[in-house]
Amino acid sequence: MRVLVAEDSVELAAQLRDALAAAHFAVDVAPDGEEAQFLGETEPYDAVVLDLGLPRLDGLSVLRRWRAAGRGMPVLILTARDSWTEKVAGLDAGADDYLAKPFAMAELLARLRALVRRAHGRAQAEIAVGDLHIDPAAGSVALRGMPVRLTALEFRLLAYLAHRPGELVSKTVLTEHLYAQDFDRDSNTLEVVIGRLRRKLDAALIETVRGQGYRLVAG
Repeated sequence: MRVLVAEDSVELAAQLRDALAAAHFAVDVAPDGEEAQFLGETEPYDAVVLDLGLPRLDGLSVLRRWRAAGRGMPVLILTARDSWTEKVAGLDAGADDYLAKPFAMAELLARLRALVRRAHGRAQAEIAVGDLHIDPAAGSVALRGMPVRLTALEFRLLAYLAHRPGELVSKTVLTEHLYAQDFDRDSNTLEVVIGRLRRKLDAALIETVRGQGYRLVAG
């Protein structure tokens, strides 16, 4: 899963980047509203953390422009603690949730996971595809009751496919959602990660459709 963090505080942006990366998200950071608007309109994010007090273009304007442009990714806005008017305005502009500063990082991560979950029509926190069980909060995977150790990239790829069980996902889409903008993307790397996942799990779980992409099937 790939997340955009639009936050002008260098310290907070770094904290968010580190926490999200540790939670197996690919993270891009925009320090101002103009860059946030551009990235949100041109990159396929699974969720956005949006500070309303951005320089150059405020977060509320960014959000309104995204929604006017048809961008429907889940957005969690960050507001000042006592500004209920900002919360109302943000929700009315198309935000999906809000969090007041200062906040606990664990709560932000839980809210983001919930937004991604709801965006895919799921109510349960755990993802189950046949005998495969994924716990996004714990970052754990089990197959037929046995734990499977994965790298962060392997987990991210598997979780992305698991959110779309049985759906064919192209290499291009996978690459766009697995890596941050500044990462050196290589389609060969994707094939290597798929190969490692098949060896660690069950080769039959990830089906290759030659020239089109991959799908996760119930084992």
